[in-house]
Amino acid sequence: MSNGARPAVLVLLVTVSVMTAPAAAQTGLELPRLADGRPDLQGVWDFRTLTPLERPEERAGQPRLTPEEAAAIEAGEAQRASEADRVPAVRTESLPAGGSFVSYNDFWNDRGARVVDDRRTSLIVDPPDGRLPSPRPGARQQLAVAGDDGAARSDHPVRFLVGGIGLNGPEDRGLAERCLLGFNTGPPIVPVAPRGRYNQNVQLFQTPDHVVVFTEMVHEARIVPLDGREPLPDGIRQWMGSSRGRWEGDTLAVETANFSDKTASFVPFTRLAIGTGRTRQLTERFRLVDADTLLYEFTIDDPASFTRPFTAAIPMKRATAPLFEYACHEGNYGMRNMLSGARVEEARVSGR
Repeated sequence: MSNGARPAVLVLLVTVSVMTAPAAAQTGLELPRLADGRPDLQGVWDFRTLTPLERPEERAGQPRLTPEEAAAIEAGEAQRASEADRVPAVRTESLPAGGSFVSYNDFWNDRGARVVDDRRTSLIVDPPDGRLPSPRPGARQQLAVAGDDGAARSDHPVRFLVGGIGLNGPEDRGLAERCLLGFNTGPPIVPVAPRGRYNQNVQLFQTPDHVVVFTEMVHEARIVPLDGREPLPDGIRQWMGSSRGRWEGDTLAVETANFSDKTASFVPFTRLAIGTGRTRQLTERFRLVDADTLLYEFTIDDPASFTRPFTAAIPMKRATAPLFEYACHEGNYGMRNMLSGARVEEARVSGR
């Protein structure tokens, strides 16, 4: 479990706003550096925020909030979260008469407390309208069941109900529900805003010739060589692709390709997956803007899935708590329970 399981601690961490700050060179601040002179990016970084990935339609043409609008959003979310902490999340739609299920309530969620300090209305900075570019005609799009992150789903002659009841087997469930990749494992790393999920944090480790990007969602350590080695051959495909890094001044740039077609090109929300990872080229940049703020930017260039590249900028704040192990569902008992429930529901629907 990550520090997302310790909400009382994390609430303290977000009292300082996540922000897109000026570069340290412009402010006269000295960046922390390692013995080789490179900026010290190491540590646990918290990427929660109330700023959504896409600019809301009602704010079309408005790149930034006013101070009053930002304050109102933050106050409203604080009030909503305070009330929601005391009420379990119960949904009854599309379930048999009298049925219900309870998900996590807000006690467990890593909620952002603030919008980014420059008050952008979206994390997407390009295109200028703050919206995802249109998918290409024919690009795979999946409206996924909860927990699905874009793995291909077979067509089966059973109906799909809320929560995925009716799926035939484990291969039909999403990668997150199968504990293979988490919903924010990345790459790229994308906050779940504004409603929040858990484990919205990442840990970085450095040596002179490698950087490790570690997420406990579910258990992924992405090792990025910095030694100029060649990319993997095109025929070798990996869940999180093949990454190669380089320093551009004080910015760490990471190029990643060789993704698997079992993942999507992009998952903007936990229930929507677009395109195929096989055609995606990803560029990430990590830059310290001060000792406690890491600016993370990513660009996806996938002409087979989207009509143009797009870029998002996500300020991360240094956390003081460590990461904790995220065990997913130990022993995969969650999978057994989901599939057992599906068989019972199929029997009820068919009258058996």
